[in-house]
Amino acid sequence: MTLSALAGLLTGLTLIVAIGAQNAFVLRQGIRREHLAPVVLICIVADVLLIGLGTAGVGALVSAHPGLVRVVTWLGAAYLVGYGLVALRRAARPEALSASVAASRGSVVATTLAITFLNPHVYLDTVLMLGSIANGHGEQRWAFAGGAAAGSAIWFTALGLGARALAGPLGRPGTWRVLDGVIGVTMVGLAVLLVTR
Repeated sequence: MTLSALAGLLTGLTLIVAIGAQNAFVLRQGIRREHLAPVVLICIVADVLLIGLGTAGVGALVSAHPGLVRVVTWLGAAYLVGYGLVALRRAARPEALSASVAASRGSVVATTLAITFLNPHVYLDTVLMLGSIANGHGEQRWAFAGGAAAGSAIWFTALGLGARALAGPLGRPGTWRVLDGVIGVTMVGLAVLLVTR
């Protein structure tokens, strides 16, 4: 592994491991053992695509159109608030937990796509930041991008499978209330941070 690929792997992991809407959703789906494979696959493919676009120079194009970033920011904030409020409602109403019906594959896929592509941080971190850092590696930029993509694949696979393995102890109703409460507060907090930065 070249030094650029290793730098990409470590930088990618540093950016992706932070708690956010996408990670919280993967965690939730892993614990529920519900449509986990497509969720993890979408997250990985989206990161690989966005890292590639950033490395190819699309980040400069996005930077040149701040209005586009602003629109995505407000859409993402609205989605995060909605997702957070639904999680807080689940946390406040334990009877809703026992009546919880499995979501369809289509709705889970749609939610994964929305959480991924309506999140402005994915463009700021993955396209702009990783793309800029990758391009700083000159001829080794694609090795850096490959390392960052590998970091994404490792993280989402580990998060999904780890959550699935812990589904037993984490699947109790009391644990779900706490988890939904934390997810709800986190999502609303992220939305507030998005629009006040």
